[in-house]
Amino acid sequence: MTISLTAADWVSLLTHFLSLSLLAIGGAVSTLPDMHRTLVDENHWLLDTQFSTSVALAQAAPGPNVLFVALFGWHVGLNASGAAAGSTLAWAYGLAGMSVTMLGVLLPSTTLTLLSSRWAHKNRELRAVRAFKQGMAPVVIALLLSTGWILSVNLGKTGASWPLWLVSIVSALVIWRSKLHLLWLLAAGALLGWFGWV
Repeated sequence: MTISLTAADWVSLLTHFLSLSLLAIGGAVSTLPDMHRTLVDENHWLLDTQFSTSVALAQAAPGPNVLFVALFGWHVGLNASGAAAGSTLAWAYGLAGMSVTMLGVLLPSTTLTLLSSRWAHKNRELRAVRAFKQGMAPVVIALLLSTGWILSVNLGKTGASWPLWLVSIVSALVIWRSKLHLLWLLAAGALLGWFGWV
């Protein structure tokens, strides 16, 4: 895929990730639906497959959850370079895209988190601080559910993958209602996948 990005497009990419950084309550993964809207649907800077595989690869790799943002930037840069994969120009554009998206998603949220966590720690007994923490839980859950929906719809098998939905719902209920360690659920999911049941 080859695209053409102007300087204004690079600035738009940066400002979009700057704004998403401030909405990333519960992590950058909670803003995946809006990233998909901007990168795939509106601007056509990424293909659906590039989007989905970037998320899958970043989630499977060890390290921070936010790595998919770097992969988005990398693919946008590669698509904008118009050069052969592995060339110096492709690498330069890929690194530029990765830098723009990562700077955009990390700078505001890191700064805001540092300042607000210091303030909230000093004022942790205030009723407003406690209410804010309790009120944010449903927002985070809704954002994560919308992310799961976007990713499952992109696979094109939403109806056919009912066992995955069932495992997800059962896992959520077990986590909510018990004190079972998450590693047991991961092991159970691995076994279900190994046997080919999900």
